[in-house]
Amino acid sequence: MCRSPASPTEHESDHVLGGSVETIVYILTSGGRRIPANAKIMASASPVLESIIDRPQKHRSSEKTISILGVPCDAVDVFVRFLYSTKCDEDEMEKFGIHLLALSHVYLVPQLKTRCTKALIGRLNIERVVDVLQLARLCDAPDLYLKCMRLISNSFKAVEETEGWKFLQNNDPYLELEILKFIDEAESRKKKTRKHLQEQSLYFQLSEAMDCLQHICTEGCTSVGPYDKEPSKNRAPCSKFSTCEGLQHSIHHFANCKKRVNGGCVRCKRMWQLFKLHSSICESPDSTCRVPLCRQFKIKGQQVRNKKEEARWELLVRKVVAAKAISSLPLPKRKRDQDQEQEPRSFINHHVSVVC
Repeated sequence: MCRSPASPTEHESDHVLGGSVETIVYILTSGGRRIPANAKIMASASPVLESIIDRPQKHRSSEKTISILGVPCDAVDVFVRFLYSTKCDEDEMEKFGIHLLALSHVYLVPQLKTRCTKALIGRLNIERVVDVLQLARLCDAPDLYLKCMRLISNSFKAVEETEGWKFLQNNDPYLELEILKFIDEAESRKKKTRKHLQEQSLYFQLSEAMDCLQHICTEGCTSVGPYDKEPSKNRAPCSKFSTCEGLQHSIHHFANCKKRVNGGCVRCKRMWQLFKLHSSICESPDSTCRVPLCRQFKIKGQQVRNKKEEARWELLVRKVVAAKAISSLPLPKRKRDQDQEQEPRSFINHHVSVVC
């Protein structure tokens, strides 16, 4: 509870505040406390206080007073001391951070408002987040508002059990709707991000498949090599063997499948699409490229009539080329190892169908 000490004598006021009697104003708090303060310092620290201090008085002899009500008197005391020194310790911020934010907003003290915003962000928790959100909204503190919204969005089930949320539902339906809309938009953004990452992952895998196809048809790997030479039995697996192995199995199947003649084999169709994708990306002269069907697809591509299908294919080619360029950039070894560990061995059989 706030104490209500007697007003200080002129000598005490001058000694504490370093000013004359004429420059003293008294801050009146809700607990009846009178805090003496230097009028010039108060006016220089806050344009709102300056306006109040410069307001003409009815009686010249009456002392100047400023009422700061609605917050604990100790919080007002800390506020006044901050206007003198621009300092506030952690214990005071812990106790009165919410009240100081409100005072800094009302009396336009941006330095204190920044301090309070950072302190409240660092102390956010489930129990008080709704109350802090309401204050951030009233005090125009966007950083604090966004932090509160994100915490509520990420821990909504826990927030629903708090007294602050129940009070909000009964007294501020507009803010409740605002929160629910933010959560819905956040979920929508997450879904879009997940979809985008999945698509990018697929383009990277297709880019790697193109590298492996070129490698198999030019150098050879463990079981498949160029048409004019047998693969070396002693050849060690390549660095992208999880993808390369799947391609080799698909090439074996493509070479021996009887259904592919009539287009009845899905696996052959995917391999056919990979050959086509390679021909769209390949920049080698027709006579030097050793990947099967490369020249035939290039000739056939020049005769395409379906503009919509052609546009879709060109978009896919651009995405894969972009992924190829990005994948050529150096990655930290740990990240590169993680990507290799996560690469599915059955990539060709499960993911290439996006090309069609």
